[in-house]
Amino acid sequence: MNAVTPVPLPAVSVIMPVLDEERHLRDSVRHILEQDYPGELEVVIALGPSADRTDAIATELVSEDSRVRTVPNPTGRTPAALNAAIKASRHPVVVRVDGHGMLAPDYIATAVRLLEETGAANVGGLMHAEGENDWERAVAAAMTSKIGVGNAAFHTGGPAAPADTVYLGVFRREVLERQGGYNVEFVRAQDWELNHRIREAGHLIWFSPELRVSYRPRPSVRTLARQYRDYGRWRRVVTRYHRGSVNLRYLAAPAALLANAAGIVVGAALTPWALAVPAAYVVGITAGSLPAGRGLPVGARLRVPLALATMHMCWGFGFLTSPRSLARRVIAGRRPAVTGPARPAPADV
Repeated sequence: MNAVTPVPLPAVSVIMPVLDEERHLRDSVRHILEQDYPGELEVVIALGPSADRTDAIATELVSEDSRVRTVPNPTGRTPAALNAAIKASRHPVVVRVDGHGMLAPDYIATAVRLLEETGAANVGGLMHAEGENDWERAVAAAMTSKIGVGNAAFHTGGPAAPADTVYLGVFRREVLERQGGYNVEFVRAQDWELNHRIREAGHLIWFSPELRVSYRPRPSVRTLARQYRDYGRWRRVVTRYHRGSVNLRYLAAPAALLANAAGIVVGAALTPWALAVPAAYVVGITAGSLPAGRGLPVGARLRVPLALATMHMCWGFGFLTSPRSLARRVIAGRRPAVTGPARPAPADV
């Protein structure tokens, strides 16, 4: 009997946009290089103008492992970094990883299998937030609860299914190149915007809870507030350029902000009964923090309501105040192609 020749696994390019990541970069790259994946692997790190030791750590990583390379990203913007790394990479499967993301050991192997099984253009899974102190643990609990982020499967989990968007993503290169990569105008929400274009072109985005990336939350109230304000601002930009992409989940935080603000103003100026609105909100997030914070240390559980309120109010504020000057040069349709060096013919995925 003739032996069946196994189909070679596709080679994989991991792309990383990095800025001020000295705290987590080495561990993040280690989780990539130690993947349980027998196929060829490369890591391309796009370096922004960091103010810490990120560049020095990246240089050390390059000298320690020939699979790691760097490319410059002088703008410091995430979509520009991603496009630079895509252009410099070579392989038919492209895996996005952030500098503070930690891949599960079988992440790449599972993603490649799912690309083959589903025929999807992009597969992704859970953004598994994990904190290292009480505040970060509180934020992680808020970011993985429905009261914090609604029903987004990549935050809260769920069955494998088609999705509007996924966390990070594992792509077929040919689809990325046909779409021209990431839109550099979207400083935030670039994943959602790219996935929207991929779906409009007739391709499948697939969520699977088998895929999991550990994520380190922002380390302070101030940095979390800035993060969620920017999320809100740029999600509004997506709704301007992709009509029909908004849904009730995205309007919940702006509505809560307006209701609370109106309650405080009317309560102070006319009738104290109006203060029942912000009071009800405080009671609601406090009650919602109890299941969200279950199993956490007391210090972390006490901080969950503050994390929830920061996320809701700052996202809503960003959405409501998003200026039209953002992303003014967005052009509908195909973007300029993102192409890289010559590559061997891709294996089947």
